[in-house]
Amino acid sequence: MPIKIQNELPAKAVLESENIFVMDETRADTQDIRPLQILILNLMPLKEDTETQLLRALSNTPLQVDCSFLMIKSHKSKNTSQSHLNKFYNYFDDIKDRAYDGMIITGAPVEHMEFEEVNYWDELCSIMEWSKKRVTSTLHICWASQAGLYYYYGIRKYPMKEKLSGVYKHRTMHRKIPLIRSMDDYVYCPHSRNTEIRREDIENCSDLSILADSDESGILLLIDKAGRKVFIQGHPEYDRMTLNNEYHRDVAKGLNPKLPVNYYEHDNPFEKPILSWRNFSNTLYANWLNFYVYQNTPYELKEMEKRI
Repeated sequence: MPIKIQNELPAKAVLESENIFVMDETRADTQDIRPLQILILNLMPLKEDTETQLLRALSNTPLQVDCSFLMIKSHKSKNTSQSHLNKFYNYFDDIKDRAYDGMIITGAPVEHMEFEEVNYWDELCSIMEWSKKRVTSTLHICWASQAGLYYYYGIRKYPMKEKLSGVYKHRTMHRKIPLIRSMDDYVYCPHSRNTEIRREDIENCSDLSILADSDESGILLLIDKAGRKVFIQGHPEYDRMTLNNEYHRDVAKGLNPKLPVNYYEHDNPFEKPILSWRNFSNTLYANWLNFYVYQNTPYELKEMEKRI
């Protein structure tokens, strides 16, 4: 089944060029089916790139998915045109009376700041609080995973000695939990971050289960007992070239970054990077949509508050 997106969203042409089945609003509105309503709070600076990455990840499922985008009112984007934001994004006040089957909160380049120092922290907290009654299940990515763990459980993030960048191998655990169903014993996922969470803090929280981790890169995947909150410290949605673009950007800035680990053929940053995480990404997003959104959400979204 296709993913439904706005008619003129730039990601539509990119996805169609990759032979991904995309259904525009006009065609979708003629079908007698209730698509899953997924809200994406996009905190990444290059919003159009993130839109394409997430829509691609959500497209590999038999379910029809209708995605809409949310932006923060208390922060002005410097890397995405205002015309794009005005056309395709809403503010929280515009949608707070609605309910959604699922929500994704992306990462953000604010790791070096304390959560309370981020200028949109209060607004983000309001959205996470709202999601308790208005969203069936929420996926938190990278910085958002650390922000969610801090907001819901008081779990801190810690600065790392050097940036973690590359594609790392992770062991999967608790194989009977549906989120990792059909995954291999080991999965690969990109990381790009300067902070981490500590295993002992997670193990002291009885509501959380670690589903994938690595001796090198730490915890990758967490879920709460109810399946309503999923936390991913990595970036399974990343394109083949995303880490490459980040690396060469930092080189141009004179930051002398280390090569991303397990990424380039022969560790040559001018060769085409190896894509080794797409199967993990597709399975993760498909399992989340199926087992934690579709199987649990009410058919009538207005019944959400009664169910949750």
